[in-house]
Amino acid sequence: MRFTVQVPMRWSDMDAYQHVNNVAFLGYFETARVALFFDQPTHDEKTGMRRGLVVHSHQVAYRRPVVYDAEPLTVQIWVSGIRAASLTCHYELFDHGVLAVTGSTVLVPYDFALERPRRITPEEKVFLARWLDDEGDGAP
Repeated sequence: MRFTVQVPMRWSDMDAYQHVNNVAFLGYFETARVALFFDQPTHDEKTGMRRGLVVHSHQVAYRRPVVYDAEPLTVQIWVSGIRAASLTCHYELFDHGVLAVTGSTVLVPYDFALERPRRITPEEKVFLARWLDDEGDGAP
């Protein structure tokens, strides 16, 4: 299943060529991740991914330029590759209903108190399973 987020563009996201700069898309993907992992779950750290995540790596494929518009972009996000201590998020970003950018992020659960990676908890695995879509791995 995929989670869908409406992400507004900022005027400052445009570059000298009058289209959205490539680095802005990592911010759009982050907005979708935060909405999925932190805004939706409860605050008890037993659901969602509230205990903390760090980014291991990103992949982004730009399929068409995006020009600033007041209409928000649509980002679909889902997960795959849930392992003991990592997972992959995939994204499809649509501009006016047209696929413009795809990407993925490998995330690692992190214990900020101990300053080291940690394992995904059983509760987190249950939460992540809801957004699992191995068939649509979104590889750029």
